[in-house]
Formats: sequence, C-alpha cells, structure tokens
Amino acid sequence: MRHSLVDPYVYVQTNVMGHLVMLELAKLVPELKHFVYASSSSVYGANRKLPFATADRVDHPVSLYAATKRADELLSETYAHLFGLRATGLRYFTVYGPWGRPDMSPHIFAKAIHEGRTIELNHLGFVKRDYSYIDDIVAGTLAVLDKPADAASHRVYNLGAARSEDILAVIALFEKALGS
Repeated sequence: MRHSLVDPYVYVQTNVMGHLVMLELAKLVPELKHFVYASSSSVYGANRKLPFATADRVDHPVSLYAATKRADELLSETYAHLFGLRATGLRYFTVYGPWGRPDMSPHIFAKAIHEGRTIELNHLGFVKRDYSYIDDIVAGTLAVLDKPADAASHRVYNLGAARSEDILAVIALFEKALGS
C-alpha cells in the first residue's frame, strides 16, 4: 500500500492500527506462545552514537515511519504487561536481497547507475548505513521465533549486519558491478 505525505494521519493510523489489531488478536489466542513483530532501526532517529543499542533512547523519531514503529514497540510493551503476552520486536537494519523493494537504496542506486542518472545523496554522501542480507534476517527471525521469553515480557533486539557501510563505497560497488 502506498501512502501520500499529503495525508500523514492516514499513514500513521494505518500502520499503528494494523499493529494494534494484531495485538488484540494475539491477546485472544491462549495457545499463542510468542508474538514476534517487525520494528525498524529507524526508531533510533537522529541518534549519532554507533553502534546502536536497544538500551539507547529512541524518543526523537525523524519520520512518521519511525514514530509508528516506536508506537508499535510501546503498544507491545503495554500488552505484555497488561495481558501476559510474550512479545519480541526485531529492529531490522536496511534489508536487501533479490526480491527487495524498489524504494530501497540498493534498487535506487542500481537503477540510477544503469540509466546514467545522478544519484541524489543527503549530507554530501557522508552517510553510513547498516545493510543486512535477507537470508541473515530470516535466520535471525527464525531463531527468535523458537525462543520465547520464560515469562510474560516484551523484548527488543537489533537484527542487522552490526557494522555500518559508507554510502559512497556502496555506490562504488554498484558502479563496478554495473560497469559504469
């Protein structure tokens, strides 16, 4: 589903309400052993401390997406406390792979280089990102699914490459691979 920034209320409402519906359903299933959901490294906002840690403050989101993911974490924490839910949130870091989304940087970079277009970069390209290959994310997610907390609780884990890559170096790899 694609959302317009013209109506941010719809964007926030759709994301948070979807998570709330899932929590309500989880609450109604007594056999449910573990509620695992996707969060995002975007919750770290403008935090400059690296590497990010789950104990870091995440109360200054810089996008609606980040705010909705943080809201999901807070709702999950509350449901764990009030209703005895065992919940785990996974903060994914820039996931890429063969079936990646076209709005993610690897596809944007490859397409622009292939078409000979200029790549627009923020902060003069002095940006670092953690890139996580989809197979590693799947393995980490499956490992968490099999290990619920011993008691009702809410946990959050960072799931990513654990190292940041210079965006200009990533673009140089694309240029080399595409012969441009």
